[in-house]
Parts: sequence; structure tokens; C-alpha cells
Amino acid sequence: MDRRSFIRKAGVTGVGAAAAAATLAAPAIAQSNPKVTWRLASSFPKSLDTIYGGAEVFSKMLSEATDGNFQIQVFAAGELVPGLQAADATTAGTVEACHTVAYYYWGKDPTWALGAAVPFSLNARGMNAWHYHGGGIDLFNEFLATQGLFGLPGGNTGVQMGGWFRKEINTVADLSGLKMRIGGFAGKVVQKLGVVPQQIAGGDIYPALEKGTIDAAEWVGPYDDEKLGFYKVAPYYYYPGWWEGGPTVHLMFNKAKYEELSPAYKSLLRTAAQAADADMLQKYDYVNPAAVKRLVAGGAKLRPFSQEIMAACFEKANEVYAEMEASNAPFKKIWESIKGFRKEHYLWAQVAEYNYDTFMMVQQRNGKL
Repeated sequence: MDRRSFIRKAGVTGVGAAAAAATLAAPAIAQSNPKVTWRLASSFPKSLDTIYGGAEVFSKMLSEATDGNFQIQVFAAGELVPGLQAADATTAGTVEACHTVAYYYWGKDPTWALGAAVPFSLNARGMNAWHYHGGGIDLFNEFLATQGLFGLPGGNTGVQMGGWFRKEINTVADLSGLKMRIGGFAGKVVQKLGVVPQQIAGGDIYPALEKGTIDAAEWVGPYDDEKLGFYKVAPYYYYPGWWEGGPTVHLMFNKAKYEELSPAYKSLLRTAAQAADADMLQKYDYVNPAAVKRLVAGGAKLRPFSQEIMAACFEKANEVYAEMEASNAPFKKIWESIKGFRKEHYLWAQVAEYNYDTFMMVQQRNGKL
């Protein structure tokens, strides 16, 4: 055999094989699925990189996983629709998706709030356990389907703070007549104790506090609250936010648009949503410790709600739940599922986790960490 001829033929074959390999290596998703371009309305301003950023994390992961074929453009609150109308716009098809907190819409039906957070419910780990392994996602989607939506957890802030107050709150009597920005149907609970609840979007809270239009406001926690500057106009910072032990932030999709997706895209959408869900909580856990120290150094006065206030709120919350269960079948179905797991979750939480955390907290207070 002619050695030169053999080498030439081998070289041509090698090039062809490389080209074939490159073709085979191209992502299967890119070859088998069309380009999809959606718009997503967020309920949050861009300045809140944690909670607003959850939608951007989701969009980026989805784009990367599909070689850029599935694009979701994220719009901040107010850019397309007001923040508290994000789910309505998704139902209407004005946008294909939204990133919001379901309890914003509790006024239409209190069942909305159960997918996010309700007073004295589960903490973040408990909510995630219920959603992903206790049937929570499916139960909540039974309700969302009646709204023309399909939803997935898309973030969690962890237990929130109790909010910023212009004056100290020491007793239940101090709540009477207090005008407070408080989200979800937690407002219905504190209303029973004399509070006048206000539903105000995040970007409007500071000026309302500054002008004295409201006396108090809850938002999220140290990192986000610091960005919004509440400590400058309402120095008393209370904890815990018993109405939001572990609030789920949802990614919601127009149900008809979601059903149009291929099985592969639906699977990737779920995977990206769960990744964004975990990422948000991880980020809050990392940034909140430094933020709370900065707030205290800047003049914020940390205060726990008294046990008297906590017990009174717990009692009133149970009254509200009894009223809801008696009049709203979808609410009752989901709340019974959460209640059943709540009892078991806090039984287990008392054993290893609580004792380990308590010991380590003592070491921290004693300066040994």
C-alpha cells in the first residue's frame, strides 16, 4: 500500500469522523425542541437582588440547559404590570409567567395564601418538605388550575422578621389602632387584635412609613430591609414574623402555555425552578447575618415580640382558620394537609436539630465560636 495515499485517506476519514462526532455531541434539546420566548412579570423591584434575583437565576438556568432555545425575559415590578398584579397578568395571558408570592392574592380567595405562608404554619424546611414530598405542589396546583395557572416553588426567604415599628410594642393593647403594612391574610389575624392592616407593594413602604401614613411595616428580613432603609424611619425591629415561618415564592405559568411545552421542556422547567428555589434560601442564609449586624450598628433596636403577644396572635390565628375551614372547601383540603404534617415536623424538629442548634447558639453567645 502507498504510505502517502493511506495517510491522506486516514486524514480525510478523521476529519469526517470529527465532524460527525460534533454533530452527535450537539445538545439533544437544541435539536428536538423549537425556540420558545416568554415574558415573566416579577412582583419585586430590581434593587432586591435576592428575591427579584430568583427569577433571573431561574431564567439563566433554563437558557443554559436548552442551549439558549428556551428564553424567559424577566421584568421587574411596574415595568409591565404592577407587582401585586403579576399573577392576574399571567392568568390573562398578558405574560406567560410571573414570580410572586401567592398570599398577595388572598383577598380573592384565602386558599391562595396556603401555597406561600400562613400564620404559625411551617418553617422553610417544613414547607419544602410538604411541597416536594407531602403532595403540596399537586394540592396547590389543583387550586391554581381554577385560576388558569400552573405553579412551582421558586424561592424561600426563611423565617421572616416581625417588622419595623415607629414605637415600642410591649403588650397586646399596644397593637390597637396600629396601621401596619402586613402581607397575606396575616392581616386578618392581627385585625382581630385591633391592627389596621395595609396591603402596600415593597417599593411604596418607605415613603408611607416616613410620612406616618402607616405606623409599622413588615417586609422580609435584614438584608432586604436594609436596602429599603426602614431603620431610618421606624427604628424598632421586631421578631419573629410568625405569619411567615417559611414563605414560598412561586413561579407561576399560564396553564395553557405550560401545557404547550414539550415533555423535555416541562422537565427542565421543573428542574430550574427547584434549583432557583434552593438558591434563594441559601443566599438569604448567607447574607442576613452580616446585614443584621449592620442594622444594629446603624441604630436599629432589635426586640422580640412578647410571649403575651405571640400567644394572643396564635389564638386569633386558630379562630381565623376555623372560620375558613367552615366556609371554604379548597382551603380546608390544603390546610388539613399542612396541619397534619406540621404536627409531625415540629415533633422531629425538637429532637436532633433543636438540641444541636441550641447548644451551638450557647457557644456563640459565650464567644467560643
